[in-house]
Amino acid sequence: MIYPSIDKLLTQVGSKYLLVNVVSKRVKEMKKKKYFQMNEKDYKSTKEIGRALEEISACLIHINQE
Repeated sequence: MIYPSIDKLLTQVGSKYLLVNVVSKRVKEMKKKKYFQMNEKDYKSTKEIGRALEEISACLIHINQE
């Protein structure tokens, strides 16, 4: 995975474990509801996992770190 950078994602999320959980939930939501937060043409990835990571990188998904 080249984009988005794992280093940038970890500064936003905090841990790899939390990142995996958030991405997993977002992918399930994308598949179920067919709702994407960006235009289809704006994504660099064609798969839901990459798209979820791009949404986190673009600060479209806010994560509460307790």
